[in-house]
Amino acid sequence: MDKSELHRMIRVDQAGEFGATRIYEGQLAVMGDRGPHSAEIRHMAEQEEGHRARFDALMAERGVRPTALQPFWSAAGFALGAGTALLGPEAAMACTAAIEEEIDNHYSQQLDRLAETDSDPELAEMIAEFREDEREHRDAALANGAENAPAYPLLSGAIRLGCKLAIRISERV
Repeated sequence: MDKSELHRMIRVDQAGEFGATRIYEGQLAVMGDRGPHSAEIRHMAEQEEGHRARFDALMAERGVRPTALQPFWSAAGFALGAGTALLGPEAAMACTAAIEEEIDNHYSQQLDRLAETDSDPELAEMIAEFREDEREHRDAALANGAENAPAYPLLSGAIRLGCKLAIRISERV
């Protein structure tokens, strides 16, 4: 695996973790501490902030440039979080479940690629750790009523598609 492929992995993962922090900020801006899932969301937000900080440090250490779309992802993430929270607590959980499902798939693909090439054990360890947190977030969202959100299949599908597109775009831009 060459340096540019590793840089793409790190760039897109940092962008994703940044986007996740913005989604949770948007949800909490609407729900505050009074929402039925606010404590769960706040816990997930803190974990995502830790992930982002570790990717930020890795980017600085390795000279990886961030995505040029970070300002867009900031606004889009916040809007997605606020919008789903405005639909209700189950929709906020549906957002988390959908995104974390895609991130689980994305991280699993990256781990397969890193194992194929045996090129960066540090990055592989970090991604494996974060993937487990993302799986826990997905499971918590499902346990907290994600599937009870209005038009869940449509909402989930749209969010998953947006997440896939954001991943592909952030790898390159």
